[in-house]
Amino acid sequence: MPISNANLKWYLSGGGSNTDPNASIGGARSSTQAGSNLFDTVTGDESAAGDTEYRLVYFRNEDSDSDGLISPVAWVLSNTPSADTTIAIGMAAAGKNSTESAVANENTAPAGVSFSSPASKGAGIALPSAPYAQNDYVGVWFRRTVTAGAASAASDPATVRVEGDTI
Repeated sequence: MPISNANLKWYLSGGGSNTDPNASIGGARSSTQAGSNLFDTVTGDESAAGDTEYRLVYFRNEDSDSDGLISPVAWVLSNTPSADTTIAIGMAAAGKNSTESAVANENTAPAGVSFSSPASKGAGIALPSAPYAQNDYVGVWFRRTVTAGAASAASDPATVRVEGDTI
């Protein structure tokens, strides 16, 4: 039976009760789902100097009507419209159903994580240790890079997707 997209969810990290995306820099999975604004507003100083920030969110399969998500991959369905910013993703070093260590702050790169911006499912990053049965999860790091001298943008969204097959 197919998995319902409504049951494939993203959660903040930073502890069970964390509701602040800015504190989603590793640690235990929060009970709060990640919203559409994972990163904070870029300040004028950050724009002038350039800025790289990181967030960790957990992807979780909550579907009870299937035996699991097989061959799941993550990719950047649409990167930011600004030529001055990019989103890249990388799989958490801790692996499936494990808590990723927190980094010191949002500007600290996580150890052992390789980032890329695959633009298609075929080029996507495989989620480790598939299949993903009900309530299985994995951490995914997001990196936002703002180039020095970036132009102002009122909105700068990106979309990341996970897709696979069912058993």
